[in-house]
Amino acid sequence: MRVRVDVTPDTAHLRWQDVHGPARAVVYGLLESRDHELAQALHDEGWQSQPLKPVGVGGPQFIGAPKKRGVYTTSSQGSVWFGSPVPQIASVLVAALAGREEIVWGATRLRVRGFTVEIAPPVDTGVVEVETATPVVLKHEGRDLLPGDDHYLDRLQHNLAHKADILGLPAPRGLRVLEAGPRRRFEVSGAPRTGAWVRIAMEADARFVEAVRSWGLGLETIQGFGWIR
Repeated sequence: MRVRVDVTPDTAHLRWQDVHGPARAVVYGLLESRDHELAQALHDEGWQSQPLKPVGVGGPQFIGAPKKRGVYTTSSQGSVWFGSPVPQIASVLVAALAGREEIVWGATRLRVRGFTVEIAPPVDTGVVEVETATPVVLKHEGRDLLPGDDHYLDRLQHNLAHKADILGLPAPRGLRVLEAGPRRRFEVSGAPRTGAWVRIAMEADARFVEAVRSWGLGLETIQGFGWIR
């Protein structure tokens, strides 16, 4: 399940450290407000005895924001996306968002104007293309990977197979990178996160495609990375 929250910011720009930095705290804050035990268990243990957190976030994006070199500008027409392929988690997120008048995102307050639960168009099992709105984070032996690097496809395939296993779904096959964006680097809680947006093709079960759209590609999805458009 994916939820789009329409917001209006109280600042003309986001600090760069606030593009991804607050995402984890915002998610846990929402979960905590409705289900303390779920929030604590997800934070401490992950899901299904695995450390991965089945939550995705698409951080604040703003329609019509003026372009200004080196500045993450905002506009009155903003949105933040939240998602989870796990109904138990998704329902708590929806309940928490339904009662929110604002979301504190780092140094910016986002006034909530409304939210919409997305009804995704049906997808057939087979070859599908997906594109991310935020950089995909992957690592190999402690090294950040970018599209075209050795092991990039192997680690992305491993990540997707791991997610499929946790959800009890068939893993995708035939993974290919069709297009990729430039290298992007962010600081999150003092640690670097490096990646690039990608458009990929894969042969996948329709249920997995729906699930991964609510979760994201790669690592650190709870920090807003790898969110699918």
